[in-house]
Amino acid sequence: MQPATYLNPFTDFGFKKLFGEEYNKDLLIDFLNQLLKNEQGRIKTLTYLKNEHLGRSEADRRAVYDLYCENEQGEKFIVEIQKSKQKFFKDRALYYSTFPIAEQGKVGDWDFELKAVYTVAILDFVFDDDKNDSEKYRYDVKLTDIETYKVFYDKLTFVYLEMPKFEKTLEELETRFDKWLYVLKNLERLHDIPEKLKDRIFRKLFAAAEIAKFTPEEAMAYEDSLKVYRDLKNSIDTAREEGEIKGHDAAMAKAALKMANKGLSLEVISEITGLTIEQIETLRKDENSVKEPAAPYKTAKKPKSSHKASKPQR
Repeated sequence: MQPATYLNPFTDFGFKKLFGEEYNKDLLIDFLNQLLKNEQGRIKTLTYLKNEHLGRSEADRRAVYDLYCENEQGEKFIVEIQKSKQKFFKDRALYYSTFPIAEQGKVGDWDFELKAVYTVAILDFVFDDDKNDSEKYRYDVKLTDIETYKVFYDKLTFVYLEMPKFEKTLEELETRFDKWLYVLKNLERLHDIPEKLKDRIFRKLFAAAEIAKFTPEEAMAYEDSLKVYRDLKNSIDTAREEGEIKGHDAAMAKAALKMANKGLSLEVISEITGLTIEQIETLRKDENSVKEPAAPYKTAKKPKSSHKASKPQR
């Protein structure tokens, strides 16, 4: 099998290499412009922001985004790659969106006007709700009136892309957005730049993704990230297969332990499996606890008699 020429964009290293580096910022701008052109018009500039947000106190759950940035109008963009299905993924996405909203609050005289917040999630799985609808791979979600179907509030937007459902071939690509989805899904399997993708932006993307051009440090970081990605997918896929037979909770518990033993953080394991951090810690304690084995039971041997038993007299 021919070794990969280009990186896997669903790894943490790969995604941030393509979209999270200042030098490659124009790749992210082009992708978002194609994704949100009906919403946004055209994004001219982006500024990367701190991707870790804490709650109101140290005890509150933190939010760590893959990418967090702001355009020239002060609108915020959370961009995430999601490698595996999570029990409460939609809840997590909503929770994460509250941080860019809350940070806009101002002390003193403030009329509560907010800048728009966009959450973009590129998914390496499909939602259970519509898994049989092969044509539906993009979801655009806003606060909407359920009777009129009109958008009630247009400054909070979630866009989900179910990449496994995107199955267009190179010949079937019609729009630039199609080309982006094709590249994201197939990049690791390509060995040269297709003719349809030989413009400046995509040439730059392929150049950034070429594994042979990595520094030794980058190559090592990518291999580590790729191993985590493969281990994670294998753990989750196995757990879900076993879950159909043994029960979902037992399978997720097994997967959680496997991921913990591979060094994944408790926060990440919790988000993936749906188990709480406390449950994961309890599982680890139970696994690591050494129970003293009970002493084997021995029957006492009867002392040998020095005299033979006398025959009973008649």
